[in-house]
Amino acid sequence: QVQLVQSGGGLVQAGGSLRLSCAATGINFPPIGWYRQAPGKQREFVARINPSASTDYADSVKDRFTISRDDAKRTVYLQMNSLKPDDTAGHYCNYNPPVGVPNWGQGTQVPRPS
Repeated sequence: QVQLVQSGGGLVQAGGSLRLSCAATGINFPPIGWYRQAPGKQREFVARINPSASTDYADSVKDRFTISRDDAKRTVYLQMNSLKPDDTAGHYCNYNPPVGVPNWGQGTQVPRPS
């Protein structure tokens, strides 16, 4: 059974940085995506890293966020720099299996930068 466990986050000042982590168990080297959802808004794509380490980013975070993976630790990271108020949202890591339901991390709230 695939499980995604998130960690990281915390308080941040405007223009500051945070790093989120997503540890995957039950699967080797999956493609992992990050999504976020602000109150009253739909969940939106943020970034994705594939087993080949190729990456994709939403335009809103390109050049500010970096997604990376440590396969030895089965962990994917989302480094978020130059944080803005618009980045305030619950952030969720995701794995979509070829068959079956999507897997989601428990979510990490990125607070409004002070």
